Amino acid sequence: MEELQQRKLPNVTTSLVLGIISFLACCCTSGIGGVLFSGIALYLANKDLKTYNENPEQYSNYNQLKTARIVAIVGLALAVLSILIVVFQIISYGGWDAYMEEQMRMMEELGIEIE
Repeated sequence: MEELQQRKLPNVTTSLVLGIISFLACCCTSGIGGVLFSGIALYLANKDLKTYNENPEQYSNYNQLKTARIVAIVGLALAVLSILIVVFQIISYGGWDAYMEEQMRMMEELGIEIE
């Protein structure tokens, strides 16, 4: 009887990397980049999950797929939380103009010059 050689799911590594990048993007882009990267990572991971479910004995890296999905979901949750915090701040300062004035004031206090 011939033994089947197991393959790796094609998008697992990409999903994992994008999920990790989404953590950094949450901090640097007020959550918008985090939603983008984690959304793509989750889409790719779910695509691989569908492929795996069609023929599970053919693939060997299912545990990595589960990890990639978890990382993407956590990244998405953090990104949404970041966006909600920014929206709350804008509302609490009284609108976009007041929020931007406060941001400029804080940058001046830190010695950051904006031209």
